[in-house]
Amino acid sequence: MKFQGVWDVETIQDIVGLSDYYFTPDKLRDYKDGNYLKGGLVYADVITTVSDTYAEEIKTPFYGEGLDGLMNARSNSLVGIVNGIDYNEYNPAKDKLIFKNYDVKTFKKDKVQNKIELQKELGLKEDPDKMMIGMVGRLTDQKGLDLVACVLEEMCQDNVQFVVLGTGEERYENMFRHFDWKYAEDFSANICYSNELSHKIYAACDAFLMPSLFEPCGLSQLMSLRYGTIPIVRETGGLKDTVIPYNEYEDTGTGFSFINYNAHEMMNTVRYAEHIYYDNKKSWNAMVSRAMREDFSWKASAKQYQKLYDNLLK
Repeated sequence: MKFQGVWDVETIQDIVGLSDYYFTPDKLRDYKDGNYLKGGLVYADVITTVSDTYAEEIKTPFYGEGLDGLMNARSNSLVGIVNGIDYNEYNPAKDKLIFKNYDVKTFKKDKVQNKIELQKELGLKEDPDKMMIGMVGRLTDQKGLDLVACVLEEMCQDNVQFVVLGTGEERYENMFRHFDWKYAEDFSANICYSNELSHKIYAACDAFLMPSLFEPCGLSQLMSLRYGTIPIVRETGGLKDTVIPYNEYEDTGTGFSFINYNAHEMMNTVRYAEHIYYDNKKSWNAMVSRAMREDFSWKASAKQYQKLYDNLLK
């Protein structure tokens, strides 16, 4: 909903050849301009988005980006189907880009080899027992990096290592470079795009931090689940739909989550994850096992899309 294709009416008319009839407030007009996305939403038979939670969120002013009224009007035609990932490409048992292959039966012994080798490659302190937290993605506000900026200095005092990969806003790129310089043994900032390194991070890290402001679906948490790297996420959009919060009393869940967009709530959740990692290894390993057994391949999503299209054709 953030990216709508808003242009002046004359430009859109010149491109698509539509008459003035279509540029009214109940069709393509958005205040003084034309809006491609609004037109699509008005005329679509069905509207799909990439998670159930995001389908509900975009009915509210904060997430609706000015089109929440339209989304409420069309709520009966709105469907959320979560994304999937390629389980052949992202497969720790066969991935040729990682240092040591492993699966749900061998991760206790073999996954840590990826951490040791990545520590060597990135010049981090070599310590197989130290918790490693990864972040991979665009370095933007949307990804919750303003929260990270507030408390990163504090979190670097903990017994953890951080590995960051991505490019984006200059202030965040420079922030991570600074922490790489200041905490060279325990912080690695890789301000670039590297598919190979991303696979190594998913395989090597113990946890994956993704505190997004909004996230229609998100793919990084699906990849980290696949590799048994426990996601720490904010409960928004697809993150809420795909990561089951850890419950230490019932010994359930596949990750850790927090609700409010608040830096200290995020930090407390990270520190709770640290506590489980260091003080309750049995529960941590059980959570890794559950995460790796989750199925977010395209098979389930494809069936939902097929059912949707079949119903439309009827």
